[in-house]
Amino acid sequence: MTFPAEVWRSLLTPQSFLDRSAAVFPERTAVVYGTIRRPYRELATRVNRLANALRTAGLQKGDRVAFLCPNTPPLLEAHFAVPLAGGALVAINTRLSADEIHYILRHSGARLLFVDAELAHLVAGRREELDQLELVCIINDDQIEPVAPVLEGPDYEAFLADSSPAPLTSLLVTEEDIISINYTSGTTGQPKGVMYTHRGAYLNALGECLEVGFTSDSVYLWTLSMFHCNGWCFPWGVVAMGGSQVCLRRLEPEAVIRLVRDERVSHFCAAPTVLIMMLNHPAIGDLQLRRPLTVVTAAAPPSPTVIQAVEELGARIIHVYGLTE
Repeated sequence: MTFPAEVWRSLLTPQSFLDRSAAVFPERTAVVYGTIRRPYRELATRVNRLANALRTAGLQKGDRVAFLCPNTPPLLEAHFAVPLAGGALVAINTRLSADEIHYILRHSGARLLFVDAELAHLVAGRREELDQLELVCIINDDQIEPVAPVLEGPDYEAFLADSSPAPLTSLLVTEEDIISINYTSGTTGQPKGVMYTHRGAYLNALGECLEVGFTSDSVYLWTLSMFHCNGWCFPWGVVAMGGSQVCLRRLEPEAVIRLVRDERVSHFCAAPTVLIMMLNHPAIGDLQLRRPLTVVTAAAPPSPTVIQAVEELGARIIHVYGLTE
């Protein structure tokens, strides 16, 4: 028996998840946000446009690209487009103060910033001090009331529209290349940047799929902050299975209950405090599960009462633990 001199292998990267799902499930719904419904074919095209636009803007391999926005489609697209362009994603906690955001932008060395118009005021006050920022792109959300501009920069949709949808050649050299930098809460000092690798994100995403039982029929609701440990790798994990992701700009119990019902949600994550808010909301009485529901909870131990109440709704609850590091 003879063997080839070189064994074929591919580098482990979450980007391969989108490549596969766009090829295998091109018309399957990938993203839901309000009136927006985008199939995998369109998600892949938008990711290519953003990645091409980033390179045209001067992004070099290893550059940091910061996103300050809620759980909306642009942040989901960034999880694939930024690493595809060769950069490292820095998803910033939207609940931080202006000073904390300023520190992270400086410390990470971000050269490009994408900021939701509703959060732009958190950057505008000290913009002149962020001299390393070569581009600030404004994300305007048609699903909310227009926000008066406080920062100069191109509109996100125009930024994509002016770019090519052609696939890019990956700049990935090793699985240990950085895919994202996530900042800790800074409980013992300043927030610290934790580096995630392509390999680590790939394996952790698949581990999440196995643990919570994702399939190609899964519908994941974004109640967990996408900036938090990159959403525990769920942005990549759902795509790996070819499932759907329902984006949610604001965490409001009534909206969560409505979307679980109307979008036939199969999975969502929530801290015990969020579950308590839902269970105590009057609309919970109208929740009729249309399919099996898995609820993943963390951040604090859920009480036996909360666990029992969630299970009485007909849901399965999984208690997990994790940390940014």
